[in-house]
Amino acid sequence: MKKSTTLTTYRFSFGPWNISEGADPFGPDSRAVFPHEKKFALYRPLGFEGVQFHDDDVVPGLDGLTAAQIQRQAARIKAILASEGLTPEFVAPRLWFAEQTIDGAYTANSAADRAYAWDRTKKCIDIARAIDCKAIVLWLSREGTYIREAKNAKLAYDRLLESLNQMLAYDRTIEVWIEPKPNEPTDQAYVPTVGHAIALAYASKAPKRVKGLIESAHALLAGLDPSDEMAFAIAHDKLGSVHLNDQNGLKYDEDKNFGSANLRSAFNQVRVLEENGYCRRGEFVGLDVKTMRSQRGCPVVEHLKNSRAMFLHLLDKVRALDQKLVQQYRDARDYEALELYVLKHLLAVK
Repeated sequence: MKKSTTLTTYRFSFGPWNISEGADPFGPDSRAVFPHEKKFALYRPLGFEGVQFHDDDVVPGLDGLTAAQIQRQAARIKAILASEGLTPEFVAPRLWFAEQTIDGAYTANSAADRAYAWDRTKKCIDIARAIDCKAIVLWLSREGTYIREAKNAKLAYDRLLESLNQMLAYDRTIEVWIEPKPNEPTDQAYVPTVGHAIALAYASKAPKRVKGLIESAHALLAGLDPSDEMAFAIAHDKLGSVHLNDQNGLKYDEDKNFGSANLRSAFNQVRVLEENGYCRRGEFVGLDVKTMRSQRGCPVVEHLKNSRAMFLHLLDKVRALDQKLVQQYRDARDYEALELYVLKHLLAVK
């Protein structure tokens, strides 16, 4: 099949936390620490251009700093990014570590805790401005409950919308990307799917600036197909970014290498992105993957290289699909033949 001469060029991003020391809830570090700021020099050689940030990845210990100190540190990181030829994709307020966020942030029952969340969010937006970043990501990690009676759910959703509107008013140009997750660390989240995130977007005072960020594993944890979630967001022009990884069933968030657990699911995620023109406006393909705790080395980066290579390999598979044959099978409603064709195509079997 002849390939188009106007193929999309994909750009890739990851967060510095993806190069880790191997600690998990059940064990300590298993690798030596690799200095945080030395990670930026690894991006370009690995084929990555975008950097995902939490606010304290840019400014460590920001709760104890003055506004001037925050701006100086942000300016320093901006200079490092420029020297390495990197683009900050987004900055996310880390609203799940502080004592004030034990019961949630924007939905906390305590007014003082909600005030802390808003102050931290303003600092996060200021940091994004300082490093020339256009997007804030909201992973609403503790915006939920361990037991349903702990919070007034209607009031919690009202507070989430109010907080979202405050962000949009605080900065009239920034976009807010909501990253839904159905559970972990809370038992039940208030915004578990991209459909919930998009509903909040439409209810907000600036719907065009509110989008979703879809992580493969999070969709799987909700019992949904990541490619369908991506298609839904694209249909509403609200796919801000993706975090590609994989997941073995309905357990904790594993962040496995992209395509490592379900290759066909990964193929369909790439297919939906490619067929619908994702990345043509400069969007990034983000990875959020953890290497195996048993892996030796410092720094360990094979999981990033392998996941990016798998995306590009599956992209070639998508572009080599015989679309006329696919349409013939669809027209004939012969989905058995279509499935066999896809499986053979993935396996390179004639």
